[in-house]
Amino acid sequence: MNAMEISRTALDVEWRRLEIIAQNIANAGTTRTASGAPYRPLRLVSGPRTNFAAYLGGQGEPAGVEVYSIEASNQPARRVHEPSHPDADAEGFVSYPAFDHAGEMTRLVTTARIYEANLVAMSIARQMYAKAVEIGRRG
Repeated sequence: MNAMEISRTALDVEWRRLEIIAQNIANAGTTRTASGAPYRPLRLVSGPRTNFAAYLGGQGEPAGVEVYSIEASNQPARRVHEPSHPDADAEGFVSYPAFDHAGEMTRLVTTARIYEANLVAMSIARQMYAKAVEIGRRG
């Protein structure tokens, strides 16, 4: 697998991660989903497509990254006393998603930078391949 293909797999994974983060931010105040429970923030779990230790041992080649799973948070809902809210329970409490706005924004910025770094890596690989073709034509 060449450098551009590896970066492309990373772009795919990070784009999906950005979508999950955006979904979490959009649902930060969702007190009731179709199941009746508050929204549960999601996390994307990713990693290498191949066993990296085997690659370091000289077996195989790098194959990029992939999404392993998308998992819902197991944090308990945040309860807020709002007796006038339509989703309030008998005690007047509303259950909101266990959402960490600062943490989610940090993940957003980090993911955007990883995405950008892979775009740069793809561009550099393309330039290197173009230069190799140019050298090959001269020789």
